[in-house]
Amino acid sequence: MRLPDILSTHDPLLASELAQAIDNKTKPLGSLGALETLARQIGLIQQTTKVALHKPAILVFAADHGVVAEGISAYPQSVTWQMVENFLSKGAAINVFARQNGCALQIIDAGVNHDFGKRVALMDCKVGRGTANFAQKPAMSWAECAAALAHGMRIVGNLEGNVIGFGEMGIGNTTAAAALMHKLTGVPVADCVGAGTGLSPEGVLHKQDVIEAAVALHGEMSEPLDILATFGGFEIAMIVGAMLKAAERRMVLLIDGFIVSSALLVAARMQPAILDYCVFSHCSDEAGHARMLEHLKARPLLNLGLRLGEGTGCALALPLLHAAVNFLGEMATFQSARVSGQSA
Repeated sequence: MRLPDILSTHDPLLASELAQAIDNKTKPLGSLGALETLARQIGLIQQTTKVALHKPAILVFAADHGVVAEGISAYPQSVTWQMVENFLSKGAAINVFARQNGCALQIIDAGVNHDFGKRVALMDCKVGRGTANFAQKPAMSWAECAAALAHGMRIVGNLEGNVIGFGEMGIGNTTAAAALMHKLTGVPVADCVGAGTGLSPEGVLHKQDVIEAAVALHGEMSEPLDILATFGGFEIAMIVGAMLKAAERRMVLLIDGFIVSSALLVAARMQPAILDYCVFSHCSDEAGHARMLEHLKARPLLNLGLRLGEGTGCALALPLLHAAVNFLGEMATFQSARVSGQSA
């Protein structure tokens, strides 16, 4: 399987042209703050000062996790497929926010332990009916992990737009994400683990114990795909493939919360240049996400105390991308408005 090759967006000449275009707008220098940084980043991704957003989409990948058998979630595994049904009925938060912001939404069955049958609104990419319990054996075989990566790349390869957000649904996936975070960053397990969907303090400690025992069971490993196959989920692996392909296509990648960021940890270990394409929508309230963002040297756009997943942070941050693009394209310059510029 050929993995995407991602080019750095580093271009000093274009960066200078973008800075000049931004600074020449009718405003004090730097006064639009993070929007100026965002406009510059989008320009470098799109390789132009004439930036535009085209057909933004959010992909929500759903899958189940065998590690749920260890009692690491406050909710039963059946909630995964029930929430997928909620997505298909357009009743979830991501449906509301995507619709509100004019963003296409695609739901993907990456490996839910349920038979949905043929559904028009559901993309069937099921690799299996949930991963194995990584407390006992690797979550995925190499063949399963490779299949999930390939599905993610294929899905993004067929998209028409230039902005893509990533969401997920899977009971138990904060446990998988915490294990990935620990293995890929070296942060102690205790600082990676949080309450997920609402565990008690005792439940959080149990989750920590499960991950630490699993890490000891599987021994040392350093290759990112080995770590992904051992501790990840089908939805996380599919997101990794989707991210890599999206960056290869020079799309803007909107990164959601804790689980999606864990997928990015894998992708960035494989292709560090992918970070040039990433816009971090928010800092999740899930314990560990702030540290994860710190490791990635990321500055999130929002901090709303979210910990829902589904790609909700991406949908909520999308208007800020539009604002960045629109001020660069539509705001008057000092010359066109006949306004005196700032003196040195």
